[in-house]
Amino acid sequence: MNIKVIVHEAEEGGYWAEVPALPGCATQGENMDELLRNVREAIEACLSVDVTTPAPGGKERIVEIAV
Repeated sequence: MNIKVIVHEAEEGGYWAEVPALPGCATQGENMDELLRNVREAIEACLSVDVTTPAPGGKERIVEIAV
């Protein structure tokens, strides 16, 4: 799987990155190697979030939409 990452130079030095496909998924690093290690960990963490499926008969609904 390939995921696009936007890398920014931090004003105080180093870098920070955000993953547009995963809102809230961001990290930083002192150098590019550290940033890439951290962004892989951040993506794995964001993708591993356990979302509980609503129980049948409840008022919750799962709706899939295309944007």
